[in-house]
Amino acid sequence: MGKLLERKIAPRDELSDLVVEAIEHTLAFNPLIGIRGQDVALAALALARAMALPPKEMGVMAGEYLRELRAVADGTSEAMPDPKDRRFTDPAWKSNFLFRRLLQLHGATQKSLAKVINRSSLDALAKARAHFFLSLAADALAPSNWPLLNPLALRKLIDTGGENYVAGVRNLIHDIRNNNFLPSQVDKAPFKIGVNVAATPGQVVHRSEMFELIQYAPSGPHVHARPLVMSPPQVNKFYAVDLAPEKSLIRWVVDSGVQMFVVSWRNPSAEYSHWGLGDYVKALDEAVDVAREITGSPDVNMWGTCSGGMTLAAYLGWLAAKGEHKVANTSWAVCILDTEAALADTALGLFNTPSAISAAKARSRRRGMVTGPEMSRMFAWLRANDLIWNYWVNNYLLGNKPPAFDILFWNNDSTRLPGQFHCDLLGLFETNPFAKAGELIIDGVPIDFGAVDVGAYVIGGVTDHITPWRACYGTARLLGSDTTFVLANAGHLQSLINPPGSPKSFFFAAPATAADPDEWAKAAQAGRVEGSWWPHWREWIQQRSGERVAAPAAPGCSNHPPICPAPGTYVLFCR
Repeated sequence: MGKLLERKIAPRDELSDLVVEAIEHTLAFNPLIGIRGQDVALAALALARAMALPPKEMGVMAGEYLRELRAVADGTSEAMPDPKDRRFTDPAWKSNFLFRRLLQLHGATQKSLAKVINRSSLDALAKARAHFFLSLAADALAPSNWPLLNPLALRKLIDTGGENYVAGVRNLIHDIRNNNFLPSQVDKAPFKIGVNVAATPGQVVHRSEMFELIQYAPSGPHVHARPLVMSPPQVNKFYAVDLAPEKSLIRWVVDSGVQMFVVSWRNPSAEYSHWGLGDYVKALDEAVDVAREITGSPDVNMWGTCSGGMTLAAYLGWLAAKGEHKVANTSWAVCILDTEAALADTALGLFNTPSAISAAKARSRRRGMVTGPEMSRMFAWLRANDLIWNYWVNNYLLGNKPPAFDILFWNNDSTRLPGQFHCDLLGLFETNPFAKAGELIIDGVPIDFGAVDVGAYVIGGVTDHITPWRACYGTARLLGSDTTFVLANAGHLQSLINPPGSPKSFFFAAPATAADPDEWAKAAQAGRVEGSWWPHWREWIQQRSGERVAAPAAPGCSNHPPICPAPGTYVLFCR
């Protein structure tokens, strides 16, 4: 779609470049384990195999490389990095004799090795792995990462008399002790859950072993009769949708006159390692029944995000198989149900082979849990330049604190996954059960997702590297004819946290009737809408939330009285 799908960047006075990169490339919602040590070795082996070109062809490649090095040395090379590469935006990379040549040497070497890979006889998967390892190594060895080769760090060395490196060493020691040897992404000190994040008024009206159900207080005298129940991802805490008031989706829903209930999953310990997808499905059913009883509505609308959306899909299939109608309409954010499309369109597909998935399952069963830091570490190496080396420079070379930003605070407040649930999620990627009837069984009931009949609103992000928009479009196609697909010009998190007000926001919205996502996108260009998709969704959900009735005078009901104020207690459980 060309320039119409430009990457959304928040205004510079709101976010630093570092924060923008972190938001665009955060991997928090993804339920899979990312890159492992053996995956890196596999990719390195692919690069080594690519180097085994016939001698004559290798000689040609070496000659081309030497000619480029000569051009770098004598100052005639015009090679420069992509202008969007924030590592090299400092003017010294272009104007200084030494820095310019270091940069061009780095680029020439990477470009030459990429040509070797492309000309090799490796198959497409092996070439992709070789390119991945080359990118991993090139990012690690970039001159911007070295204390005496980064002009920003050297300038600060002179300005501070070396205090930046002293502070950097302190930051490094702190991260070795407290952050699993990774650079910290956020300064957590300014944030307190329930005070300046997750602070929308409400009450916990139901608590079980697996979850707390929060009912949010209405903001006006009337509400719509049919409530909305949200199923957030289990891999993170729910309050990504309840950050600062001006970007709180929960507050936006409440202000829309919709009765809002949110499931807050428990952060499980080892004793709950047996919890699986079926347990989470039945927990959703319990939450829906409580919301129905409190509101008196015979059915609800639901919202699912990423792995929470996968759980929602399994729940809908389970209800359909039993002939029960409890859910009328659904909203899906950055959620992939056609898992074959997910693996084909992301870096995860390079390593999540059947053998790798089987190994990950065995490991989860053996250990019983997958921890938040473990997931963060493995995912960080999938996009190391954005999630590691940016912070390496900021924290250690410049001696700065990591940024204090609410999205990053939430992103680092990850949870554990029960071993069985992680195995079940991996199984979804093995069998693709939402596209294949009978592949998934919940509580003894075979699931046919084709039997699900609900209205649907599906959101994807143009620059989302984690749940690519074309794969999210596949979700819309699975949900039938009454489905609207919305494509926001944003990345993984910003396509969800997309409040009105940004001058660079826009989106496309149309029924998901085209079989091919690119054909849908071509047709949708004429319907570009400036601004956030939130008002568009508000109109959609209000039309499907029933008549307006008097707002409840108090939360809960006789069988489900208020237990404690939102955001509850489960969200406070530490890692």
